[in-house]
Amino acid sequence: QLQLVESGGGLVQPGGSLRLSCVASGFTLEYYVIAWFRQAPGKEREGVACASSGDGNLYYADSVKGRFTISRDNPKNTVYLQMNNLKPEDTATYYCALNGACRRTEVARPYEYDYWGRGTQVTVSS
Repeated sequence: QLQLVESGGGLVQPGGSLRLSCVASGFTLEYYVIAWFRQAPGKEREGVACASSGDGNLYYADSVKGRFTISRDNPKNTVYLQMNNLKPEDTATYYCALNGACRRTEVARPYEYDYWGRGTQVTVSS
């Protein structure tokens, strides 16, 4: 069964950190492009980080560059999103998705991704 499961979300104060995990089953993640998206209420889903397969290139949205880090743990078939210095505007549901493309300006386009997790909620508030 092909499945992506996110975890690690929660409530955190501004300036705090969270690490999101995305565990894959039925896929070997190292062979796929994988991206993290987020969607806030009333807003479109946006790509925040993308890890290409093969060349190891990483892509970030300008709004998270320097604060978020995407990484893979291939033996665990898991992708992480380390989020530091969180801001209230980072509040959203975060999704991992795979089998799309990384893009330099947009990071990732949701409609290009075939497989999605159900998401994990991140709330940044004091």
